[in-house]
Amino acid sequence: MVENQIAARGIGDSNVLKAMRKVPRHLFVPANYRRFAYVDRPLPIGGNQTISQPYIVALMTELAAIDSSSRVLEIGTGSGYQAAILAEICDTVYTVEINAKLSNRAKSILHRLGYRNIRLKIGDGYRGWNEHAPYDAIIVTCAPATLPNPLVRQLKNNGRLVIPVGPTLSQNLIVYRKVSGHLKAEKIIPVRFVPMIDATGKSY
Repeated sequence: MVENQIAARGIGDSNVLKAMRKVPRHLFVPANYRRFAYVDRPLPIGGNQTISQPYIVALMTELAAIDSSSRVLEIGTGSGYQAAILAEICDTVYTVEINAKLSNRAKSILHRLGYRNIRLKIGDGYRGWNEHAPYDAIIVTCAPATLPNPLVRQLKNNGRLVIPVGPTLSQNLIVYRKVSGHLKAEKIIPVRFVPMIDATGKSY
């Protein structure tokens, strides 16, 4: 998977490649989909949510430009796979999931795998996790129609926010860098993520 689907497509960060080799993706995938665990495609995980395709996980992690000292906020815990990849590289991962069932399942898997630098919260990802801000990087694995202001406020100066933005059929993966308090945006590629939702299921 790593050689053919990730490195071959241009992901070159050695820490990202090492993490992708180490984390067992099949353990984060429901049993009836495990035969597809190492295929480069998103897979259903319940609750109308998906685990992102491996290439996108690697790309977003590389774009975040994190290292062993980084404190990272993830919005959309989902299966827990992206959090595990981040935890292999950075100091601490703070991850927020609005679906309690998914959050609890991810917590169980991550605990079983021995991760102790991941903190999970059940809550509205649009609002981030202000208690532990500011963050060196923020990765969002669900798509709001517009950039959430609370996440911008929680991003450290010189930090990076990696997020898909736009309606379902017209999303772009964007990297925002905060420079002297102002954002600089770079569009990366068109993508299709599940929408960011509130507690009622309404899309942001």
